[in-house]
Amino acid sequence: MSWKRIWAMFMARNYEFFRDKAAFGWNFLFPFLIIAGFGLIFGDRDLSGFKVGVFPAASQSVSLAGATLPQKFVKSPHLAFIGFPTMEQGLDELKHHKIDFLLRLDSESRQYWVLESSPKGYLVERIFLASFIPDNAGYGEKVAVPGTEIRYIDWLFPGILGMNMMFSALWGVGYVVVRYRKNGVLKRLKATPLTAFEYLTAQAISRFFLLIFTLVVVWFGADLLFSFRVAGSRLTLLLVFALGGLSLTSIGLLLAARGTSEEFASGALNFISWPMMFLSEVWFSLEGAPEWIKRFSEFLPLTHLLRAARKVMNDGATLAAISGECVILLAITAVCLVLAASLFSWNE
Repeated sequence: MSWKRIWAMFMARNYEFFRDKAAFGWNFLFPFLIIAGFGLIFGDRDLSGFKVGVFPAASQSVSLAGATLPQKFVKSPHLAFIGFPTMEQGLDELKHHKIDFLLRLDSESRQYWVLESSPKGYLVERIFLASFIPDNAGYGEKVAVPGTEIRYIDWLFPGILGMNMMFSALWGVGYVVVRYRKNGVLKRLKATPLTAFEYLTAQAISRFFLLIFTLVVVWFGADLLFSFRVAGSRLTLLLVFALGGLSLTSIGLLLAARGTSEEFASGALNFISWPMMFLSEVWFSLEGAPEWIKRFSEFLPLTHLLRAARKVMNDGATLAAISGECVILLAITAVCLVLAASLFSWNE
């Protein structure tokens, strides 16, 4: 094995990436757009808040100062009130699940509308009816939850970083190598002293470097805007993302070992990436999902990457506490790299 040849391929791949302005810009712009979008739309509010429509109102930004409604309902931090000029407009939004509850303001009867099939509507109705009950009804004792509250965007941020790494690793290695094979680039490289192991090693190191470089830039840029809280060690968190990046890159190399069609490679990459995006808790938790879905998600490397990252970032977990996830990521990396090296072909 020649490190000089590996270094030459490593630099060549990096030059290609940085000169491709579209791919280079998208790797940085995509996570920023998602994070900024969630931050601007929801701010410090919880994503799971409820939308209550009220009418008649002159504009969507409605004031309920003079309304004869219980203050507990009006001042609830989990309810967003949206004004509509007419009942018809409000009902149309309610039928399309754009709001969860519709309330009439110009009537002492306090008429309201709710969809029977809407779980959120059912909960808002319960909140509305409970707001008429006096505070001293004595139904139970409220106990504060100990510890620091975690913002939704703090929970979401590792998922966005992991998803960006997943797409960059799979498409930046798997799709590119298949394109090289189809265009005859690999056939020309075969005529050089470069071995398959050296070529795959250079590709893996290059993609790993680009993943970590992108991760650090996106992290510091987003942190300046939203001040993310990291309860654990930042070095441990970086190690988790590094292991996750290696495992995802190794999967991309395995897919590229024999692929000859860009169309097939695109379909295979989507087949792998989309289940991870939805079943690895990138956007939402799988609590309450069927047991077989939870078991299937355990086979996905992104699941272990995000679980370990959130434990460190939100719960202050140490390296020993996440050793199980790290071992799984290392095992996936080793198995996929060995298979990719043994199955790799220069020709179509």
